[in-house]
Amino acid sequence: MNSNRKIMQLTRNWVTAFVDPRRVIGIMNLPRYLVDWRRYNRLAGIQKLNWQDSFPSLTDWTSLTPFDAHYFYQAAWIARRLTCTKPLWHVDIGSSVMMIGVTSAIAPTTFVDYRPFRAQLAGLQSLAGDLMTLPFADDSVPSLSCLHVIEHVGLGRYGDKLNPQGSYEAGCELARILGRGGRLFLSTPVGRERVQFNAHRVFAPETVVAMFKDLELVDYALVDDQGRFRDHQYPISMHSFNGEYGCGMFEFVKK
Repeated sequence: MNSNRKIMQLTRNWVTAFVDPRRVIGIMNLPRYLVDWRRYNRLAGIQKLNWQDSFPSLTDWTSLTPFDAHYFYQAAWIARRLTCTKPLWHVDIGSSVMMIGVTSAIAPTTFVDYRPFRAQLAGLQSLAGDLMTLPFADDSVPSLSCLHVIEHVGLGRYGDKLNPQGSYEAGCELARILGRGGRLFLSTPVGRERVQFNAHRVFAPETVVAMFKDLELVDYALVDDQGRFRDHQYPISMHSFNGEYGCGMFEFVKK
């Protein structure tokens, strides 16, 4: 990344910490909202609009449906993997709660998060827990996922303790509880290695593999910098990806 791009990215990172881009877009779209209000009221006949009931949604005038490529594709990836492996019990550590609602329809799911999750749903059990000290015995979990989580551990973003080795210690804890023959589905940002304090870390794919040296990598998928999903990329693309901020999805087995 050249110096100008680095400066632009750094500026964007700091500006978005204080200014929500969606709100800025919303303000820009306010004139269109007011014009549409007047047009609708002329068409409404006796069912006139009441200003006290207004609820402006100002950021949805887009030509395409927006989505976060990392979170969309990793949810599709884990759903397809669990549909194939059909575990009798699945445990997830800290992944997107929107995804957990789907996995619990595929297999009974225990969801563990640093911040307690209070939803009630058939097939879903929620526990409060710390990824550094998970409430499971050694070799006890047959199917395990942790998607877009370990890159945050130890940076204090969610109130956790500061720990430069947080991601690596979290990886050891995931490997500890995974049962023999069990599968770990893990995703994390991949690309140029760095710590973007206090948002996340970015790892080279081979660093993630080395982090789980006692497990066998059996498959790998990738969302690249352009948001394109590439499934079943192991082993060639794993070592050739040189992007800035992709999403690597790793499927490990504990022999």
